[in-house]
Amino acid sequence: MIGAEILVAAAADLALAGPALGDAFHRVSGDTVRYAFGGSGALARQIESGAPFDLYLSANERFVRDLAGRNRVIPESVFVYALGRLGLWSKSGKYQAVSDLGQPGVRYLALPNPALAPYGVAAREFLETQKIWAAIEPKIVYGENVLQAMQFAESGNADAVITAWSLVKTRGGVLLPEGGHRPVRQTGAVVRTARQPAAAGRFLKFLGGAEGRGVLESFGFAAAVRGN
Repeated sequence: MIGAEILVAAAADLALAGPALGDAFHRVSGDTVRYAFGGSGALARQIESGAPFDLYLSANERFVRDLAGRNRVIPESVFVYALGRLGLWSKSGKYQAVSDLGQPGVRYLALPNPALAPYGVAAREFLETQKIWAAIEPKIVYGENVLQAMQFAESGNADAVITAWSLVKTRGGVLLPEGGHRPVRQTGAVVRTARQPAAAGRFLKFLGGAEGRGVLESFGFAAAVRGN
């Protein structure tokens, strides 16, 4: 089956799930998916500037709605396809709860930058809800997105990281409790200038279907409430 090739601007929390989603989609459609991963905010700015993407998969619904309001993505295609979760990870494995982050051994805590990455906003809100933000803030180092924050912890430049659960689920990470932050609503839309709009729409529909949801849930994403 010969299909189209689409270029997807994808939030960095999809870095591990993306290839599996693309493979599953290719099997049922014949279409091929290529990705450009990055912070949701940075990708939105690229789309605003005319980057040649077919589909935008953001970890922040507002970024997509804002682009739709400026006709940079097709408003009728906007779709919330999953919910993201927060995870805690440390290379040493010593830090298994947010309460551990105040220990002297934690010199630096990596977070995604809240100005660019929805998970950074969620992490800050969660730490504020836990009433430990003020104590931890001096230790924080920011990554541009969830992947870069994760890399700080992997390299030892940070002692722990709060990042997307999808990046640490299979690496001994700890799933942080739901609540305490606004939902991370994974939202997609077809880019107005897409070269392959039909295929982009098919992939977005696939993400909301049973097979796509199954792949997403295997990587730690939660199902979105239908009808959004």
